Amino acid sequence: MTHPQRILVVQPSWVGDAVMATPALRALRAKFPDAHISYLIKRYVKPMYTGMPWADRLITYRTGKTDKHAGRSQFLGLIAKLRTQHFDTAVILPGSFKSALVCKMAGIGRIVGYERDGRGFLLTDRLLPPKKDGRYVPSPIVKYYMGLASYLGSTDRDLTMALFVTPSEKREADETLARAKLSAESPRPWIMLNPGAMYGASKCWPASYFAEVADALIEQRNATVLISSSPRERAIVDEILSHMKRPERTVDLSRCGMTLGALKDIVRRCDLMITNDTGPRHIAAAMDVPVVTLFGPTHPQWTEIYFNKERICQVPVHCGPCQLKRCPLDHRCMTRLVPSIVLRATAELLDQ
Repeated sequence: MTHPQRILVVQPSWVGDAVMATPALRALRAKFPDAHISYLIKRYVKPMYTGMPWADRLITYRTGKTDKHAGRSQFLGLIAKLRTQHFDTAVILPGSFKSALVCKMAGIGRIVGYERDGRGFLLTDRLLPPKKDGRYVPSPIVKYYMGLASYLGSTDRDLTMALFVTPSEKREADETLARAKLSAESPRPWIMLNPGAMYGASKCWPASYFAEVADALIEQRNATVLISSSPRERAIVDEILSHMKRPERTVDLSRCGMTLGALKDIVRRCDLMITNDTGPRHIAAAMDVPVVTLFGPTHPQWTEIYFNKERICQVPVHCGPCQLKRCPLDHRCMTRLVPSIVLRATAELLDQ
């Protein structure tokens, strides 16, 4: 009796990248319907994969240990855990050296990934990322991941992202909205603002601009405005509310005990999202929710998501896109992206 092939897919570390990986994950399952497929994921990213029908097992690990000995013990423990699973093949989505080293030390016979970060000697199957004159060429991450599935024989070309909501996540969303005193009868449209960005301050649109847009949508559309943020983005939310004329018409979801799993379902219930170039943007697209994305220092080509209900707002500046986490100048790529531009894009999507 032959055993099914055992495949490990090493997942990205960022929420947005995790969502952009979903077309490749769907393609891998279609290509290997009888294989036992496991995903290796950071614990905080796990909610992006809960409810997903394409994996047989989710293997999580922790990060963020400041103590070197604890971190080393954690790393070796993960390797030992993977060894017991006897994987035949590892497909590595992120480009880090450590992601390939883990698979090599776990004794996985075939390791497939892009040759970058000096890890080529750890891979059995090396794909070359697009370069020009020795520099990486901006190319959509969603296609970059699909390239791995194509290399393994997939003919799937569907780039539609998809997420799933479990019954427990739906209950969490219901409870969060109840604490926020929102119900199906609350005024529509529901518009979510996502003013933070894990990448760095340079990605963030000014708080006063978010406030101006929120007030305009409340006054002109009778909208219910929801603000999504992580605990570390508390100051940004407080600044937005301080600039608003109608802060009482705004729901601060971070004060309502929202989890990342519940966020998926709350986004799904919204009519539109206005966001910086960060993870919730991709959640909205995966839930088929129209989204206005504000680009400043980053290149839209890296994160092109092929979503026809998205409107990208960006103004050209001579110094960008610079890809820097903090602006050394005056943040002109964002300050020149005035609220009227964003409101026009928002109106276009809402009127459809």
